[in-house]
Amino acid sequence: MPNIKVIATLSLMALAACQPRSLPPVAPGGGAMPAGNQIGAAEEQQIPIRVLQQINTLRANIAVPPLVLNPQLSAAALAHSRDMSAQNRAWHWGSDGSSPLDRARRAGYFGTIIGENISESYENDIQTLTAWMGTRDTRDVIMDPAATNLGFAFYQEPSGKLWWTLLTGS
Repeated sequence: MPNIKVIATLSLMALAACQPRSLPPVAPGGGAMPAGNQIGAAEEQQIPIRVLQQINTLRANIAVPPLVLNPQLSAAALAHSRDMSAQNRAWHWGSDGSSPLDRARRAGYFGTIIGENISESYENDIQTLTAWMGTRDTRDVIMDPAATNLGFAFYQEPSGKLWWTLLTGS
């Protein structure tokens, strides 16, 4: 069986090569500022579909069934992305003490929660997915063969900072 990590890494490197390159903004003192590009309404709609396609390509490389976007899981992911921004910290607990399972139930999802990935960054969706695939725990959430559903959402602050949440379930 081919090495899953090698296949996943090579696939993401190929995908990352397709991303436009630009120099980061420069702060008044000459240092690099965070690249906080604002996501437009049209791209906002495309991001979850693009992430789903990339994940399913990676899963197909190791003969794992594809995921399907689930609106309830995506609603739970969006609520958590907004909540992390309000708390100003990336973590798996809501400001009300809720867990990923609690948030999924609240949004109307009654399947099994496989896992949740989160990120606080100025990176785009593909860079965030690449980072998740580079770490075993977060990669396992994405590549788990038991997962059938995907919830994916983000919240962008006016500064450009992004809060990403990915949920998998079955």
